[in-house]
Amino acid sequence: MPILQDAMAAVMKKAIALAPDSFIPGGKPDPLIRHKHGLIGASISRIDGPLKVSGRATFAAEFPLEGLTYAALKYSTIARGRITAIDTAAAQEAPGVALVMTYRNSPRLKPMPPFMTQPKAAGGDDVPIMQDDQVHWNGQPIALVLAQTQEQADHAQSLIRVTYEVADDGVTSLAKAKANGSEPGVFQGEPLKLEIKEAEAMLAAAPYKVDARYTTPRHNHNPIELHAATLYWEGDSLRVHDTVQAVSHEAWTLAEVFGIGEDKVRVTSPYVGGGFGSKTLWQHQVLAAAAAKLAGRPVRIMLSREGVFRIVGGRTLTEQRVAIGAAADGAFEALIHTGTVAMTPHNNMPEPFILPARSVYAARSFLLDVETVKMNMTANTFMRAPGESVGTFGLECAVDELAHAMGMDPIDLRLRNEPEKDPTTGLPFSQRAVEQAWKDGRERFGWDKRQAPGARREGDWLVGMSCAAGTYPYYRMPGGAARITLTRDGRATVGIAAHEMGMGTSTAQTQIAAERLGLPMEAITFNYADTDLPGVVLAGGSQQTAAIGAAVIAAHHKLVDELLKLAGNDSPLAGLKPNEVGGLDGGLCALEDEGRRESYASILARARRDELTVEAEAPAPLELQHWSMHSHSAIFCEVRVNAVTGEIRVSRVLGAFDCGRIINAKTAASQFRGGIVMGLGMALMEETQFDERAGRVMNPSLAAYHVPVHLDVPDIDVIWTDEPDPHTPMGARGVGEIGITGVGAAVANAVFNATGKRVRDLPITLDKLF
Repeated sequence: MPILQDAMAAVMKKAIALAPDSFIPGGKPDPLIRHKHGLIGASISRIDGPLKVSGRATFAAEFPLEGLTYAALKYSTIARGRITAIDTAAAQEAPGVALVMTYRNSPRLKPMPPFMTQPKAAGGDDVPIMQDDQVHWNGQPIALVLAQTQEQADHAQSLIRVTYEVADDGVTSLAKAKANGSEPGVFQGEPLKLEIKEAEAMLAAAPYKVDARYTTPRHNHNPIELHAATLYWEGDSLRVHDTVQAVSHEAWTLAEVFGIGEDKVRVTSPYVGGGFGSKTLWQHQVLAAAAAKLAGRPVRIMLSREGVFRIVGGRTLTEQRVAIGAAADGAFEALIHTGTVAMTPHNNMPEPFILPARSVYAARSFLLDVETVKMNMTANTFMRAPGESVGTFGLECAVDELAHAMGMDPIDLRLRNEPEKDPTTGLPFSQRAVEQAWKDGRERFGWDKRQAPGARREGDWLVGMSCAAGTYPYYRMPGGAARITLTRDGRATVGIAAHEMGMGTSTAQTQIAAERLGLPMEAITFNYADTDLPGVVLAGGSQQTAAIGAAVIAAHHKLVDELLKLAGNDSPLAGLKPNEVGGLDGGLCALEDEGRRESYASILARARRDELTVEAEAPAPLELQHWSMHSHSAIFCEVRVNAVTGEIRVSRVLGAFDCGRIINAKTAASQFRGGIVMGLGMALMEETQFDERAGRVMNPSLAAYHVPVHLDVPDIDVIWTDEPDPHTPMGARGVGEIGITGVGAAVANAVFNATGKRVRDLPITLDKLF
């Protein structure tokens, strides 16, 4: 593969010998951690890159099928009520129309189990899907049209006429939702409330304190690739090509909806043009499958950009109170982070903005609490660093405010409150190099040139510098299983139902497999994103690399065990145990004696085997019971604010990251930068404008919902500690979501340093400055 030649020239010609120990929490670390001169950590271009830029990568809306029909959805225009009449006659008579489906003729379907209600649930909400005349939010699909072309389907749905009866109990304003009362937030089965000592009393007694309110708006998902699926039925089996980040979860959930066996649903998703939490199961895939069953035809459904805003959830709004009390030396006496988020009655995703405050700083007392209120709106869902991205905005702005009030350097204040162990659980940290990240970033960014608020001016431009901490927890979800097939000609295929959404999964996992097996990357095939493969892996929570890695370690251990059995007593490896050998130069080698080795070809030939296949499941993620595990960052930002117009330009950003071992320097840097860019959008422009009179999103397009473009993004510098975490597979923690955390606060703090004006309400627009 030509794409690998330059990278391979920069790394060792032969893979380092590795012991194939299974990953055992609290036990012997994965030997891959120790090696720093092989493929692991190298800067290698993505192996799927040429396929994508040449158009050879087939996305969900590009699979050709004979007799394919195209779907278009009709959306409700009220937030709560019922359909009193729906006239589809004109649509049914329109050119090319094959089917018009409403609640009157839809197949009987069960509601989707919402995400996080069951281990394999993938549904965005549990609203009945076109089963009755009820309307639950403004934008709910109420009719579907199938036609010979997309244009015909779009035209026909516009001909459908609907009348409604608006319900009196609809809730479309936050004020009314709050008046109806709140409920405690629960995230991943755990209450979002924590009290340690008397935080309010200790806040009142502290000599220095801040107590402020911060707000963040709704945000909508806008991945480059629109949400789409191409699907068909073969008898009672459903075949789905989808753009999804949870193939196994989707298959299970669809089976539940249609009342069929999970083995009757096959989902593939080889290429995903961005997900960020939104590419799970929404009503459009279910409706397309129902229409395909009803019409007896294959269906392609691709939401318009407006359609994504109408039925795909995003980040909900937050109202946050952050109060910090400090002693004279800066030590935190009290840390309070509480507030309210909006949800719907039909989903299970509060925005857990208090999570960073649980572990980032030491404090003598804590009061952390997220309350939820219910509104009739599109069900909110995960969006890159849910909780942490907006939670660090409130928390890190408050730390900056406290530092200013105390006349203390904001970095020094943060380091003064660096905890020795997890401040709320008491667990030891698995690995934590936060101080090194701050030290490296401080020097590289030129922090010593920072001046007092409003002091630095260059012509019409006020210039400010500031910083913020970022954090994201380590996760590894259970259910990871992998299959390895080794052939006599020295090739290996690794298969697991994981996902590639643009983060470089296939490249990084090919690197890892090559180094474990002692084979060149060209000899590795990594298969993924297919429910025919083993494993139940979710691409979310920045945990996929760890989940895949743990599964591959387990499969590799089993492979080595089988190879040693096949080698027998006539092999130079005779008598060795699996943890005493590793992969090297296309075979197995004793770790303590490189002279004792045998090639895979030799072992399989003597055993008269052409190939050997093994499958194994990763051990349970018990490491999380023993250690407090987080990725961290120190974000530095420089902004320029025009004193005449109020225009804000971000001129420099540096992210210094502590994420354990970096598997691929090139793809990791891309993930860090991508998260920072998304954070800039959150800080300065992203806002879903919501009409509280009708409960309707008012800016459902990229013309009105602003995201950063090239001219909005400055040079982004990224560095990292690359200190392995001894308690994770391969020593790595997640890099996908840490990049966005802390960015909103870093920008806001820099704006304050430039202007002396504190903005506590995102996005920071010029009307809030002057």
